[in-house]
Amino acid sequence: MLDRRAFLSAALAASVTAGARAAEANVLRIGYQKNGILVVAKQQGAIEAAVERFGHQVRWVEFSFGPPLLEALSLDGIDFGQTGDAPPIFAQAARGSLVYAAAQDGGGSGSGILLPKGSEIRTLADLKGKRVAFAKASSAHNLTMAALEKAGLTYADIEPVTLAPADAAAAFARGSIDAWTIWDPYFAIAEVGDGVRVLADAIAKQNNFFLASRELAQARAPVLAAAVDALGTVARWCTDNRGAVAALLSQGTGVPLPATRRAVDRTDYVVGPMSAGLVAEQQVIADRFHALKLIPKPVRVADAVWTRPDKV
Repeated sequence: MLDRRAFLSAALAASVTAGARAAEANVLRIGYQKNGILVVAKQQGAIEAAVERFGHQVRWVEFSFGPPLLEALSLDGIDFGQTGDAPPIFAQAARGSLVYAAAQDGGGSGSGILLPKGSEIRTLADLKGKRVAFAKASSAHNLTMAALEKAGLTYADIEPVTLAPADAAAAFARGSIDAWTIWDPYFAIAEVGDGVRVLADAIAKQNNFFLASRELAQARAPVLAAAVDALGTVARWCTDNRGAVAALLSQGTGVPLPATRRAVDRTDYVVGPMSAGLVAEQQVIADRFHALKLIPKPVRVADAVWTRPDKV
């Protein structure tokens, strides 16, 4: 039970948070990572132009990977962002207030499992008993499990080492892990390192998703729809201008241009609605995580899919 002082402190904090959010009622807060359509949109000012007619401004917040981004979404730190396949499943299992607003079907193809210099691993089956690093609750987590299934191994057959991308990169460079599952641009940066080998890529189809808070989807649907439409336009431009995309991404993230170009060349730039097929593919992943007891309860992906109003 809270004592009077704790209660007053909690009430004050809640009041300050609510007041700050009220003051930002016309701000669309977007979480982004060091890759992809959102970075291009940021560099072009595309979403700013789209939501300006609703009296909205845009604030950009950078994250190193998906799970912290969706934690911020659930805690009302941001309104919108993009991640790979696994983060929204974990967020939904944790009762996060989020919806799937749109999808990048097969857009997360730039990922795989890397081996350090001198590794004796030759096949996926050789991962048995090895220290495999990946970011917990990320698309790399799911990709690792898919790779194990492909090799006839189980999650219990490896020693999982859950590290954020920067920490995993350092561990990989030190040789303190046996394999590293990672996505672009980290994958593109590391794959050309001295003696580095790609054990496997294109292991499984990987979709990306644009996630929004339920508050944004329900109370500001026209703003969300405008942002999604703007991203569709950016995606079409990206498909036709890959050299310019690489330059914009490199400029916006600081990732070297050669690595950025590799990532761009293997990315499918498309933004579309959550189709029945995409929901089914995401449900397979959710069921996989639950079967391994990595999420505490079953997740029904369809419950979190945003239905765009006919008139927005």
